[in-house]
Amino acid sequence: MIANAKKTPSIHDDQKEKQWKSMENGPWDFSPDWYYYFLHKNYSGAEMYWKWAGFKSGYRVRFKEEKSNVKRIMPVRVTAEETQRQKVSKVEDERQKVEELYQEELLREADRNVDLTYSAYKDVFNRMQDCITDGLLYCLQKSDGKLQYQVDELSRQNEIICANVAYIHKTGVGYGLENAKRQQAYEEAKEQMGRLVSRTARLCAVAATHY
Repeated sequence: MIANAKKTPSIHDDQKEKQWKSMENGPWDFSPDWYYYFLHKNYSGAEMYWKWAGFKSGYRVRFKEEKSNVKRIMPVRVTAEETQRQKVSKVEDERQKVEELYQEELLREADRNVDLTYSAYKDVFNRMQDCITDGLLYCLQKSDGKLQYQVDELSRQNEIICANVAYIHKTGVGYGLENAKRQQAYEEAKEQMGRLVSRTARLCAVAATHY
């Protein structure tokens, strides 16, 4: 008994392959050509033309993408390239941000290493310190030591203010302040020192009145 051999159908379909390549990134071509000319002219862009080839001359079909009313599907390769481009762009943006932060920190470090604002307050601080030290000494001498407690308390507060000013004026690693912050701190120290001058003046008035 002889079995009828059955031909296995080809998995590779040339017509479908042409169609998919046309819709992705291959040449704009379809098969069978006359079939697409008569039934799918709109989306295939098929047109008929005369081709001279001797005895084989005749009408042929060709496909033009610009005459088609459909667009290509973006190929996977192009999508992958665009994704990669976006990743590279994002990495570059992040790098620029880090570079900007680094440059900004360098500027801040340079700003911290030089105290540009102390000179504007130095003379004021010196004058107020002269008032405080001279006034407290007057109180001790005038009261013959009886105002020692009050003088010591004002002296302690003055030492704290002076220590804060000295710390603000320090520069270098571990002591750095931007000059804008230094100026704000010096303003606060000037107000504190001014209040201490007023308290010293009042104590001097007490010493002058009662002793």
